[in-house]
This record gives sequence, C-alpha cells and structure tokens, in this order.
Amino acid sequence: MNDSVQRPAEGHTPKPKVKPKTIPIRPVETQEEELYEVRKKVYPRAVTGIFATWRWILVWVTQIVFYGGCWLEWNGRQAVLFDLTHRKFYIFGLVFSPQDVFYLAILLIICAYALFLFTAIAGRLWCGFACPQTVYTQMFLWIEQKIEGGRNQQIKLDSAPWGLNKVTRKTAKYLVWGALALWTGISFVGYFTPIKELLPNLTRGQLGGWEMFWIAFYGGFTYLMAGVMREQVCKYMCPYARFQGVMFDPDTLVITYDQERGDPRGSRKKASDYKAQGLGDCVDCGICVQVCPTGIDIRDGLQYECIGCAACIDACDQVMDKMGYPRGLIRYSTENAVKKHWGRKDIIAHVMRPRTLIYTAVLCGICVAFVWGIASRHSVRMDIIRDRSVMAREVEDGLIENAYTLQLMNVAESARSAEISVTGMEGVRLIGDAKVQMEPAATKTVTVQVRVPPDIAPKGAHKIYFELRTTDNEVVLREKSTFLMP
Repeated sequence: MNDSVQRPAEGHTPKPKVKPKTIPIRPVETQEEELYEVRKKVYPRAVTGIFATWRWILVWVTQIVFYGGCWLEWNGRQAVLFDLTHRKFYIFGLVFSPQDVFYLAILLIICAYALFLFTAIAGRLWCGFACPQTVYTQMFLWIEQKIEGGRNQQIKLDSAPWGLNKVTRKTAKYLVWGALALWTGISFVGYFTPIKELLPNLTRGQLGGWEMFWIAFYGGFTYLMAGVMREQVCKYMCPYARFQGVMFDPDTLVITYDQERGDPRGSRKKASDYKAQGLGDCVDCGICVQVCPTGIDIRDGLQYECIGCAACIDACDQVMDKMGYPRGLIRYSTENAVKKHWGRKDIIAHVMRPRTLIYTAVLCGICVAFVWGIASRHSVRMDIIRDRSVMAREVEDGLIENAYTLQLMNVAESARSAEISVTGMEGVRLIGDAKVQMEPAATKTVTVQVRVPPDIAPKGAHKIYFELRTTDNEVVLREKSTFLMP
C-alpha cells in the first residue's frame, strides 16, 4: 500500500514544536511598590519616663515663648516685632535696621556651631527634643490620643467601617488640629503685624493679602507636617537626617541597644531562669518599636530615621523594672563604650575630646563677640553719601564746594539732638543746618555743603571727617569721606 505521508529520513529526529514564551506583565501598581516604599501609618504608643518628661518640658517652654512672645509689651509697643513695612526690628529694648544684618549672620553662625557641638556630643538632641517638627507632632499626637484613644484604640477605629462614632471622633480631631494650626499661623504673622491690630482686622475681615497668605501658608504647613505627614518629614524631607552621620564619631552619645546583653531575645515568665534557657534580657515585647514616632526598631542598630527622642529608652526601662532586670538595655551610650564596656566616668571623659573642645571654644568666642557687639553699638549712626552729580564747584569768594547727603539713624527709642561738624582740611567749614533733631527709632536725611579755600590743597581727593556729637555727649561719631579739589 502506498503511503502518501512523508516520513523522516532514516536516522533523522524531527524537531519538536516550541510554543512561544509569554512574559507576564505586572500591573503598574506592583511595579511602583517596588520602586517606592508604601507608607504604613505609625501609631506611636504613649510612654512616660524621664526623657518623655524632658520632651514635654521643652514643648511647654518653646510654645510659651512662641505663642506668648507676640503679646508682650515694651515701652508702649510690642516687645518682639519685625516691622518689615518700616524696616525696623524690635527685640525688647533693642532696635535693629536692615544695616544690622551682620548680627543676623553672626546669630546663624552661632546656631550652626551649637548644632555641630550638640551633635558631636549627643547626636540628634535637637531633633528629638526641640525641633518644631517634633514639638508640633507631639502636640498633635496628644490631641489625637485624647480624642481617639490609645494606640490599640486608634488601630481599631481606623480599621472599623464608617459609622457615627468614627465620623464624630475623626471630625473632632481634624477640627481641633485645624484650630491649633490656625492659631499657630496667626501667632506667626503676629510677629510681623502687631497682634493687637491683627486680631481685630481678622474678625472684621480687613486683613491684607500678604497677611492672609502667610496665616494660611504657615497654619496649613503646620497641619500638614505635624498632623498628616509626621515621620515622613524626618525620614525623607529633613536634610539633617541625611548628613548627620558624618558628624558622629565612635565617642558620640547615641541611643544604643546592648545586643550582647539582650540577645538571644525571647518571651519568658517573670520568675523563670531565662539564662538557663539561653535567653538574653530582651523579652521581645516590641514596645520599643510601638513607642517610636518613626516606627523603627532600635534593636537593628543605629538608623538615620532615629531622631533621638529616647522614647524607646523610657519604654524599655519600664519593662526591665517589671521583670526585675537592670535598666539600660536600651540607653544613651557610645560605640566605643559598648565595645569596651566603659562605665559612666569613662564615657564622660571621652565626651570632652579635642573635637568638642574646639567646637566649645569657637562657640563661646563667637557668643562673647556677639554680646559685646550689641552692647557696644552706638545708638546713633551716620552714613555719608557724596553728591556725584556735581563733583566740585566754585562758589562765592572763590571757595570750592562739595555737597553731601548724611543719613542719620537713631536706633534708640528716645529723641536725640545732635550737632554736625567737619574736620580734616585747613579752613574747612560746613554750610547748612549743623544742628539736627532726630525722632525715636527713626532715620533722618540731611543735605550739607563743605567749602574750603581754593589754594589750601592740590588737585585731587583729600580725606575729611564728619563728626556727630549728641547734646548729652553720650555719642560721638567720626566718619571718613573725601573732598575733591578741581
């Protein structure tokens, strides 16, 4: 029988058919989860202890200063007021002008060196106790805990379906948050517009555009940062969290978990012989993680997300007390102290090392210079501007005349009378009003002419000196200028 089907040649093996390989395409959401960490809300547990007490003390101190500073009065005006419209800045008995920006630069340098010093000694003390982000987050968390309950109650409330109880609590929380944020914005603007003028204008709806903008901007950011974003600011937005590591060294005090003492971790009964079970002092309760405002586990080692608030130290000490174990499983210590088993005296001795001593010396020197500069500054100032439109001219009797504009600044809050004179060249005399009256904390512009005989000096520029003497002889200023001979 004829076979019409072609058979493979003898000794030839046919190739199997290969199905095309399909590559599954993952949803975009899955890919984004791999690129960016999905935020899990942190529910910090309330904690008490020495460090929690200090944190609340600083909350009270900083906010009493901030909210109360704009209500203080001094010499019939607001004690602290930055009057941008009139370019005057009042800080109790001191009056500064834009020309005093030098003092602001020195103040910023002092703050920078103080940050370097405190970080070199004890890590992120500023972040954990006095940073505005920490302070306002602490306040917003306290409000949340009072309205929604503790950590477990908040988790249960968020996972529950929407109902009357959930809507009521959430609405009350957001309203109180909003009121606090609004008052924060009003207090901030109250340092630039007198608070006793700002509030009546606010109630009457007569605020200016910039005042409304900054109240909404500062209050809105307070609400957003402290109420909504919280730990995200410290972890992703704050630059200090990123470069603080270069300011640490092995003798910097940081929050440390004693791994040698605590591991292996494990639960146990209070009266059990955990050493015989091969366990360390850590009972693996997880409370140190629950109280952390950034949601990290300090037992994994020092992490850049740690803000140094020491909440985990207070929590761990409470657990150690309940178990009858020594405190300090989590404590402030240094890398060298943990490795070499140093005691407190050794740690303190290494804290005062060359690096911190240099920072301290420089900081003290700058502070002394800053205080001395403010204490010794004159209450009256004089700036001299020579008229450049007419370099020099010949007037009656053949005298050579130059014109000058004098800007006199009275930084005291009392009126001053002064007399202007000129020296430096033979026969030089001042034409114009030599006696001036200066209003309190005001600037006065005076135009004067200076004349000299034509043959008293050769052609060119010559030094002259303007002198300002107050009638009470408390202030004598001597400023240099030039006189041009044609």
